[in-house]
Amino acid sequence: MHTAGYRGAELIDTHAHLGDAAFDDDRDEVLARARAAGVAAVVTVGETLADARRSLDLATRHPEILPTAGLYPTHLDREQAAALERFIRERRHELVAIGEVGLDYWKVREEADLEIQREIFGQFVDLAQELDLPLNVHSRSAGRHAVALLLEHGARRVQLHAFDGRPSSAMPAVEAGYFFSVPPSIARSRQKHKLVRHLPLSCLLLETDSPVLGPVLGERNEPANVRIALECIAKIKGVPAEEVAEATVENTRRLYGASLGRESHESP
Repeated sequence: MHTAGYRGAELIDTHAHLGDAAFDDDRDEVLARARAAGVAAVVTVGETLADARRSLDLATRHPEILPTAGLYPTHLDREQAAALERFIRERRHELVAIGEVGLDYWKVREEADLEIQREIFGQFVDLAQELDLPLNVHSRSAGRHAVALLLEHGARRVQLHAFDGRPSSAMPAVEAGYFFSVPPSIARSRQKHKLVRHLPLSCLLLETDSPVLGPVLGERNEPANVRIALECIAKIKGVPAEEVAEATVENTRRLYGASLGRESHESP
């Protein structure tokens, strides 16, 4: 997609898996392309404790990587969840968020498993409240249910990543001040197009979910492609790309606050 219209504000990819093995051979080059595309920082999420440790290690070598720790919702393991909670408490000042965590009703179907999934998600929502950390939330085929649980637990700082629900399911989250991050797959997704059309710019963020959810199905995605999400939002909203860039950066800072600065999560 043509992105020549964008100039100006440094962008933030608010959800990517830069620790994924898909980037092991060329991570430096991927980050260089991101910088060239105007991406100043990449919130790097994980799915396991090993991912969290890897993200923290990568962040020591790449200051643009902002690490999180979370348990992917298909890991229905209370012991893993407890270990991650201990890790997050110990490393809280090095993390910018808890994520990704959430619900997944696409892969998990049995009611007993769903109950464990909801229990673990609730545990992390409560932890985020206690530690005043943002939540980076997965809600595949479970958007309405994830929003309901977040509201029930009184969650305040929430990012719903790649939300696949209807605009009507998103509205209670909008009213609660939650944010929705938009991946480059919006270029090929009617659902994402419709969601962005109905949601206010004041609640939108940019993400890539690299290495997946790219503009071309099956091709590896990377953080530089946030520009594609930005241009799509601008076209849908009928506003200049610069306005979308400024709004999404401001929205990201509202959600993540001082933790976007390296000093804030390196200090004791």
